[in-house]
Amino acid sequence: MSPVDLLIAAGVALLAGGINSIAGGGSLILFPVLVALGLGTVAANVTNSVAQWPGYIGGVLGFRKEYGGQRGRMIRFSVVAVLGGTVGSVLLLTTPTEAFDTVVPVLVFLASILLAFQTMITKRLKKQPEGVAHVDPVWLYVALFLATVYGGYFGGALGVILVGVLGLGLGRLKLANAMKSAISLVTASVTVVVFGIWGPVEWAYVAVCAPAALLGGFLGAKVATRIPTTPLRVLIVAFGVGVSIYLFLRT
Repeated sequence: MSPVDLLIAAGVALLAGGINSIAGGGSLILFPVLVALGLGTVAANVTNSVAQWPGYIGGVLGFRKEYGGQRGRMIRFSVVAVLGGTVGSVLLLTTPTEAFDTVVPVLVFLASILLAFQTMITKRLKKQPEGVAHVDPVWLYVALFLATVYGGYFGGALGVILVGVLGLGLGRLKLANAMKSAISLVTASVTVVVFGIWGPVEWAYVAVCAPAALLGGFLGAKVATRIPTTPLRVLIVAFGVGVSIYLFLRT
């Protein structure tokens, strides 16, 4: 990789971090760029996952007030996220690269569609009466496990999936958003460990992309209220669909 490649990756990571803060879907931007810079799809995926990790910390810190009285639930959900993230990460590293090349266009397309319906999902959940479930239903843990398996394997638009599942299971959208950030951080931390030890991570890209994504997330949060999210989300969705078509034709 050349210094120009690293500079391009850092610039896109900065943009991705800002997009994550403003509208979500930043991982759908950085992943195809890493592929375009010459990385294989698996290497680009694991490098993207590790590079995006610092951004999840800020999300958890931003919701720290919502975690009051949720210690037991946080522990249970975190255990599920560790198990699911581990299964997904190991699945990615142990299945043939050809299998991931076949499925990744579908995953990118589905992630883009989920991002397109993010606002609709949030609005529908807001219409539900706020309530606190004393006992979390069993199906919620099963759904969270499957979601975090997906998060460990690919992870695009994981936050949208988690908000939908948690919103239905917990009955409180604010708490669902907070728990989404915590579960995403745990899942991402698992992928950092698994991919960092056994995955084909390109650490030079991580070294420039991780701080750039963190800075982008901070700057994006500052301007989030000034930028209309709908046009930006439309562009990201269109870009994601285009990438999925390109990857499909490339395989």
